[in-house]
Amino acid sequence: MATFLYKLGRFAFRRRRFVALIWVALLAVAGVGAASASSPAADSFSVPGTESQKTFDLLGERFPGTKADGATARVVFKAPDGQQVTAPAQKKAVEKVVGELKSSSPQVASVSDPYLAKGVARDGKIAYAQVTYKVSGFELTDEARDALKDAAQHGRDAGLTVEIGGNALQAMPETGATEIIGIVISAVVLVITFGALIAAGLPLLTALIGVGIGVSSITALGSVLDLSSTTSTLAMMIGLAVGIDYALFIVSRYRSELAEGREREEAAGRAAGTAGSAVVFAGLTVVIALVGLSVVNIPMLTKMGIAAAGTVVIAVLVALTLIPALLGFAGKRVLSRKARKGAAAPGEAEGGKPNMGTRWARFVLRRPVAVLLAGVVGLGVIAVPAGSLEMGLPDDGAQPTSTTQRKAYDLLSDGFGPGFNGPLMLVVDGQGSKDPKAAAARVAGTVAKLDGVAAVTPPTFNQAGDTALLNVVPKSKPSSTETEDLVHEIRGKAGDAARDADAQALVTGTTAMNIDVSEKLNDALLPYLALVVGLAFLLLMVVFRSVLVPLKAALGFLLSVVAALGAVVAVFQWGWLADLFGVEQTGPVMSMMPIFMVGVVFGLAMDYEVFLVTRMREAFVHGERPGQAVVTGFRHGARVVTAAAVIMISVFAGFIGSSESMIKMIGFGLAVAVFFDAFVVRMALVPAVLALLGRAAWWLPKWLQRALPNVDVEGEQLQKHLAPEADGKPELAKV
Repeated sequence: MATFLYKLGRFAFRRRRFVALIWVALLAVAGVGAASASSPAADSFSVPGTESQKTFDLLGERFPGTKADGATARVVFKAPDGQQVTAPAQKKAVEKVVGELKSSSPQVASVSDPYLAKGVARDGKIAYAQVTYKVSGFELTDEARDALKDAAQHGRDAGLTVEIGGNALQAMPETGATEIIGIVISAVVLVITFGALIAAGLPLLTALIGVGIGVSSITALGSVLDLSSTTSTLAMMIGLAVGIDYALFIVSRYRSELAEGREREEAAGRAAGTAGSAVVFAGLTVVIALVGLSVVNIPMLTKMGIAAAGTVVIAVLVALTLIPALLGFAGKRVLSRKARKGAAAPGEAEGGKPNMGTRWARFVLRRPVAVLLAGVVGLGVIAVPAGSLEMGLPDDGAQPTSTTQRKAYDLLSDGFGPGFNGPLMLVVDGQGSKDPKAAAARVAGTVAKLDGVAAVTPPTFNQAGDTALLNVVPKSKPSSTETEDLVHEIRGKAGDAARDADAQALVTGTTAMNIDVSEKLNDALLPYLALVVGLAFLLLMVVFRSVLVPLKAALGFLLSVVAALGAVVAVFQWGWLADLFGVEQTGPVMSMMPIFMVGVVFGLAMDYEVFLVTRMREAFVHGERPGQAVVTGFRHGARVVTAAAVIMISVFAGFIGSSESMIKMIGFGLAVAVFFDAFVVRMALVPAVLALLGRAAWWLPKWLQRALPNVDVEGEQLQKHLAPEADGKPELAKV
């Protein structure tokens, strides 16, 4: 591996114009494809194998005239203080808006009249009109959305309070200025780390090129592969972070080789052969974690994982080829002025005053037990809130209070009860029943008697008269545990009542679908964790040729990810520091958050493990004692790993400014997880454990040594390959 990458690095350095041209061409092709592609598809929560999905499909079959996944809007009206929407003047204004909505766009399928469809609250102060469309939310034209907003504005002009809920106004999430701030912070950290603008600019430039190709490709293929809007955001988030990090490690090793007197082409080859090997395996762990999301069997999550993994692969290829090519153009300007005058690069000196990484490693080696206990107890305390984790999927109630969707949500809750925002769709399949109408009536009567039910609408039959649709309004809000319990109760008791009449009762709707998604994710968490950690354990065992080092890496990751979940619960569920992070509405944690964090954070956590510990392994293999090897790894790697972690944290934290609660939560969760893993687990617990284990850390049974392939991450074979070329100069044989 190291020898092949060494040759690849030298080739890219020599043929730098050719390599750079290929990457520029790929970026141009992807950009043209993205510019000419149709709009991305709507987010899909299709969950094969669940009752809600089965019912959803049945609705499409039995009610063929309806668009089950069409966009909807609830236009909510509130009369001025002291008045009612049933008053002649207010009623006239509402009916005018309803009339405008009906003729607003050819994409409109139907509009309900509040006064005919029982859409007026009991106190007469609030009413709503239901607008259904023939297309999904992301297929709505701007003209249709503008017409919806204009009709609402005309109602406001008439003195009414008018707000719009539903997914018709669904749009691409905005990340805000903080995303740019994250990139700016990355640039500042790179400048401080390298002390040279050229060296600082290379990782940023190559990361942006890699992300540009990845995200543009996702956009170009979005409509063909039915990729959701969140897919490109995730790919951008992961791609930026790993792209900068991988380039950072290659450039840092190149500077180190130059400082030891290598020629520029030789330094580029050695950087690709050593740090490049670590990049390959770090990238593989991320790819395994992301592609492994497919075991959950939720199409949206599978596509997100595979698309993000593709962006990571691009980042690895960019680091191994484009970085050496650009180093060829940069010359020795990647070094600081001080280094170009003959001094070693900052933090990379072999002699002189020990750097911060060396001093920290020696401190941990002197007090390994104290450091280990402090780290484990500290993360354990932060992880405590994770025991109170409640999960669900966001609805309009999680929107910022300034949005019209949230205002409509609150008005409907006030006028009709909190459960009105998440009605359940109950379908009675009476094809096998002698009397489908009696079966539907029996089910409706059973459900209406349940304590958690506020109302049940009369059954609506299809043209064949064998399938009935009922809407059930819970007393509790959509994202509450009470509603989740009610869904299970309805499925049990309504199912029994239907079976007695030789029929079948099924529950679906957005609320039921969200509950099914959460349960499916919970059920898949342990198998997914076993798959990902197991595969990565084997991969790290190949890399480090050790049993205990990969085991320690996996246990440390579990500690950091549970602590990160605890922080997420504290902020987004309990509301601690909510104002600081712009969380306007606390509630259940997004149901895919735990499994998503396990996948993404595991891959990223292994980056630091590979980069830091491979340097220790390299030193140990080349004859240093275990304690000395730990210090050597920190002397060469601590500064760069710290910079990489700060960069990754700043990139993820940039997404906390998103207007979309899901993106905000993901950004926060990944940022704190990287912080815990990089600065507590990898920088403190890892050296403490290695100090306590000593030589045992690198133990591997002889039968495993023979069975495992030797991928030469530490460069032993490369050293042998280069030794004959050294002409008796041992310093050139050193890798």
